[in-house]
Amino acid sequence: MIKAILVFNNHGKPRLSKFYQYFNEDMQQQIIKETFQLVSKRDDNVCNFLEGGSLIGGSDYKLIYRHYATLYFVFCVDSSESELGILDLIQVFVETLDKCFENVCELDLIFHADAAHQVLDELVMGGMVLQTNMADILCRLQEQNKMQKAEAAWKQAVLLSSLTKKKHSKDVKPLNDVGKEQSAEFLAGFSLCGI
Repeated sequence: MIKAILVFNNHGKPRLSKFYQYFNEDMQQQIIKETFQLVSKRDDNVCNFLEGGSLIGGSDYKLIYRHYATLYFVFCVDSSESELGILDLIQVFVETLDKCFENVCELDLIFHADAAHQVLDELVMGGMVLQTNMADILCRLQEQNKMQKAEAAWKQAVLLSSLTKKKHSKDVKPLNDVGKEQSAEFLAGFSLCGI
């Protein structure tokens, strides 16, 4: 089982962290610091897995990582996980981020943390691997983005209709054609679901 996923830069600054086992905030920071110290001092030509630190579980846990440019991607896992499988999962995660952000960099993880977490949630949930097919992950992410845009347009339409009912129609600007189209798609989705 995956216990934590950590992404930090070459200076140890966390850029993305997700814990699937409860640790209080102070302990999480200590785990990140210890993990960085263990991983960063290793040479690039050595194996990408090592025993977990004393804080994350000792010899029962492994740290599996990859170093890309300025970022370390580290998965803290128990002994039941395959090291090579997790290395492949890290590769899928990075390639998916790369497709989503068109050449992902550290700033993308800082300014679009919600999108990075969304990608991660498509891969891993509750410490278990859900999906490893990048095409399926990207398709789901596109569907979610489409639904979010349609929902925003629908909310705008509801707001505008409530304003017009209050006789404030002079100040209200009509929906653009795209907003009307997205609202119609959103409402059609509800009718297909039987709502």
